[in-house]
Amino acid sequence: AAGEPDFDTPDHIKKAAIQAISEGKTKYTAVDGTRELKEAIINKLRKDNNLEYTLNQICVGTGAKQVLFNLFMATINSGDEVIIPAPYWVSYVDMVSLFGGLPVVVECKQNFKLTVELLKSRITKKTKWLILNSPNNPAGAVYTCDELKDIAQILLEYPHMNVVTDDIYEHIIYDEKFFTIAQVEPKLYDRVFVVNGVSKAYAMTGWRIGYIAGRSDVVKAISTLQSQSTSNPNSIAQAAAAAALNGDHSFLKERTRIFKSRRDFMVKELNSAPGLSASVPQGAFYLFVSCEGLLSKSTKSGKIINNDLDFTEYLLGDHLVAVV
Repeated sequence: AAGEPDFDTPDHIKKAAIQAISEGKTKYTAVDGTRELKEAIINKLRKDNNLEYTLNQICVGTGAKQVLFNLFMATINSGDEVIIPAPYWVSYVDMVSLFGGLPVVVECKQNFKLTVELLKSRITKKTKWLILNSPNNPAGAVYTCDELKDIAQILLEYPHMNVVTDDIYEHIIYDEKFFTIAQVEPKLYDRVFVVNGVSKAYAMTGWRIGYIAGRSDVVKAISTLQSQSTSNPNSIAQAAAAAALNGDHSFLKERTRIFKSRRDFMVKELNSAPGLSASVPQGAFYLFVSCEGLLSKSTKSGKIINNDLDFTEYLLGDHLVAVV
């Protein structure tokens, strides 16, 4: 299925949007977001992540995808290298490539997480960015506080490197506690850009609100680019997002409990299927499944499964099941 919760947007958030319409909040806003929403983001980052930002360090966009896109457009020059731990969200590589950057994909076979050794082996003089995504799409891997501290120690040795941390699944986490890298190593503060949004936690994928927090000169460049493309994010959605960040979060526990019960069921069933194996995701709502045990086998129609693409086509053609 698509990468979104199947729950509905909570009622108090919908009511805030209706109220915004009734109050005529239907005009252009500041390109980088309303003061109300930016203050809600600042309060969220302080309360949840122990990070302090000012208004000129925040830019709100039409989803976390757009602010990532703008960040790379604003900062990547031809030949700049970007370290992308794999498995990764599909858009990272294409965004980097679009602006002349070189994606440096690092296969992370140890719990699907980047290790210090892997990171050090891929850093060059041209490395500009490291992308960290925790909880991870699609593997559900979550970096612990200690793991992030270890990575941070390496980054401190290379002052030309910056970090973008995609925290969109922050609130959908099961057996670990969430940490973001600037939180565990304050010395990296000026080199870390935090990307988040309301899509996943608040079931607001269609509202299209994401944000970035970081050094003010880069955020200003992002806002300038946005002013020449989409202009401000939707004014109604911004009012709803402010209500989401400022409002009651008690519903998150129940939704996470339901996701976890589904996770446990799916992992058990998939691991009992001959030829398939699934690791247990610590966050997000995806399963990253290995079909290695089915390679070289043939389907009922006699087609040989040579690779993962063959297997996905078999599932779709023979069973009407779509997977990525």
